[in-house]
Amino acid sequence: MRQSPIPGTHGRVRPLTLHGDPVLHSPCAEVTDFGPELAGLVEDLFATMYAAQGVGLAANQIGVPLRVFVYDCPDDEDVRHVGHVINPRLTETDGVVIRGPEGCLSLPGLEAGTERYDHAVVEGFTMTGDPVTVHGTGFFARCLQHECDHLEGRIYADHLSGWRHRRLMRQVAGASWRR
Repeated sequence: MRQSPIPGTHGRVRPLTLHGDPVLHSPCAEVTDFGPELAGLVEDLFATMYAAQGVGLAANQIGVPLRVFVYDCPDDEDVRHVGHVINPRLTETDGVVIRGPEGCLSLPGLEAGTERYDHAVVEGFTMTGDPVTVHGTGFFARCLQHECDHLEGRIYADHLSGWRHRRLMRQVAGASWRR
């Protein structure tokens, strides 16, 4: 029997913020109010992430410039990780650097080989203000690094250089969602 409600069932699906919107390129503000509005935001983030078939979503991806993200992401052993982090800090990245395909709900339909560490640790809080530490390996570590980047005003394209960056930017310019 399930001990807790399914995340996002009480949330509403919000429009995604797409590449080029300034909110994606500015650091997000710390959360200071751990009340019902924050709980509603977390529910909306889950609902929006599931509707878009993503594995993670940061608050600025729905136009809210606060340090909040949610995730429902497997690691490389197919262990499912579901949760949220408020005011996250990426406190550790180590292990092997792996270039793997990375996409983003704010750049729908696009991806590029992006280098990430295969181990990451994020510290922060739950929506009730309790401390939380999240350890990720493999694909889940990539997800944690990706979402923390969003809250710092960076997207995965910012990690690319040379022809990989140029190719992705050409794809962005020609994307149907840019019209």
